[in-house]
Amino acid sequence: MTLSIEKYEEKLRHYVGKAIADYNMIQTGDRVMVCLSGGKDSFTLVNILNQLRMRSNNKFSLFVFTLDQGQPGWDDAGLRAWLSERDIPFEVVNQDTFSIVMEKVEPGKTYCSLCSRLRRGIIYRYARENGYTKIALGHHRDDLIESLLMSILYSGRMSSMPPKLLTDDKDHILIRPLAYCQESDIIEYAQLKQFPIIPCNLCGNQENLTRKRVKRLIADLAQENKNIPSNILSALSNVQPSQLMDSAWWDFKNLEQQREMVELGTDEPSTVL
Repeated sequence: MTLSIEKYEEKLRHYVGKAIADYNMIQTGDRVMVCLSGGKDSFTLVNILNQLRMRSNNKFSLFVFTLDQGQPGWDDAGLRAWLSERDIPFEVVNQDTFSIVMEKVEPGKTYCSLCSRLRRGIIYRYARENGYTKIALGHHRDDLIESLLMSILYSGRMSSMPPKLLTDDKDHILIRPLAYCQESDIIEYAQLKQFPIIPCNLCGNQENLTRKRVKRLIADLAQENKNIPSNILSALSNVQPSQLMDSAWWDFKNLEQQREMVELGTDEPSTVL
């Protein structure tokens, strides 16, 4: 059943606020740079964060960063108008990464990895040069759980998108305030709000992307058990290393010695002959 705009906003604000509180994403005085790609997720993020900013009596500031990657058909007139009407400060930066991606990636291969890497470098540099304390990204619950399964199935490791991340160079803190929000709610909300969406034709033409296959898998399983998506999300914060196989977390080679130490009441294991 489709809810009203007000009900969707109430639900999304609740989950965004909960994620912010649970992971201490935003503190008083933070200068938050929201990355607005022009898609439904980032438009929803900007709108909800702006509401929370106003409700907090401006305890943090909001700035919107949009990257024009030189993609054919790009038209940001609606995006600019939407932000201006709401007095949300923003800048659209032009960097033709599209041509680089098309030149470097072989036909039939996915563009996402290189495209993301180039975009990330531009975003980080802009945030550093302009002193933003947090970078907010529009990844939602379904992105997190799909990333986990993709990592397990295709990379042989357990990783996903953390709700809050300190970058390797310790320069930036990334936050994902939509981490608890369902994509289905965002889709309905974006349609009701009639956001001026800018389609991404670069990725949309690659129908066999791994993420789409995993998305279908989760949707199929959820038809049998509706709790499966939320259970996968819960698993990300309920890791039990002793039940896995990573020797960096559990000293399998010395379990016998550890047992002996407990039995003997000593800190030193007995000699192994």
